[in-house]
Amino acid sequence: MGGYYGLFVLVGVALLLMPVQCDVNCRGTDGHAGVKGAPGRDGLDGAKGEKGDTALRADGPVDAAFLLGLRGEAGSRGLQGDMGPKGYRGDLGAAGHPGTTGRHGPDGVNMGDGDQNLQQSGSAFSVMRTETSYPSFNQIITYQTTVVNHNGHFDAVTGQFTCNIAGVYYFTFHSFAKVSICLNIASDALPTKLGFCDYNRNSDQVLSGGVVLELVVNEKVWLESFRDQQTNSESNDNREKQIIFNGFLLFKTAG
Repeated sequence: MGGYYGLFVLVGVALLLMPVQCDVNCRGTDGHAGVKGAPGRDGLDGAKGEKGDTALRADGPVDAAFLLGLRGEAGSRGLQGDMGPKGYRGDLGAAGHPGTTGRHGPDGVNMGDGDQNLQQSGSAFSVMRTETSYPSFNQIITYQTTVVNHNGHFDAVTGQFTCNIAGVYYFTFHSFAKVSICLNIASDALPTKLGFCDYNRNSDQVLSGGVVLELVVNEKVWLESFRDQQTNSESNDNREKQIIFNGFLLFKTAG
C-alpha cells in the first residue's frame, strides 16, 4: 500500500511540471499607470571646465593686459551726486618768490619846516558824550568831555568838526548803552547820511562806524541819532551811555 501512495505522488508532480496551454480567454486585465513620483533632488555641481584658449587678433594672440587696456564706448553722463563733506584744511605751502618792485608813489605834500609849521599842519580830535539821557532823534550830538582837539578844529558845544586844512580825513565813532542806539555820520561832503544800527536787546549794546572823507575848507562833519526800530521805553532810557567821536587828517590835498 505504501508503494502505491508513492507512485501517486510522483504522477501528481509530473502533471504539475507539464506545460500548461491556455487560450486567449484566459488573458489577465491590463494594469493602470502608476502615480508620478516626486521630483528628485538637484544634482551636484559639475567639475570646473578647463581654461579656454586666448582670444586671437589678426596679427596674433591677445594678452590679458591688452584686453584691460581696450577702451569701451562712453556712457551717458550720470546725475550730479550730493556734495561731500568739507575736507580738512591742507598744510600751509611754501612761501612764494618775491614779487617785482612796485612803481614809485606820487610825491608827498610839503608839510612845512620846523616844529611850529608841523603843529599847524595837523588836525585831530576825540570827544566823548557822557550824558545818560537818550540822544534826541535827528539832532546833532554834543559832547561833555574833550580828550583831544588838535588846533581846535572841533567845536564840542555845537558837536561839529570844521575842516581848516583841505585833505583826506578818517572819522570813527563808538557807542555803549544798555539799549539800542542808531547813529548817522553826516557831512557837507556826503550826498547822504551814513546810518549804523545793531540790535542786541536785554544786554549791553556796542555800536561802531567809520568813514574816510575828502574835505575842503569849511566843510563840516558830525554825528546824529535817528529812529529805526527803537521802542519808546528805549528812547526814554536814562541808564549809563557813552558815545566817543574821533577824527584826524590822513594827508593834505591841493583843494
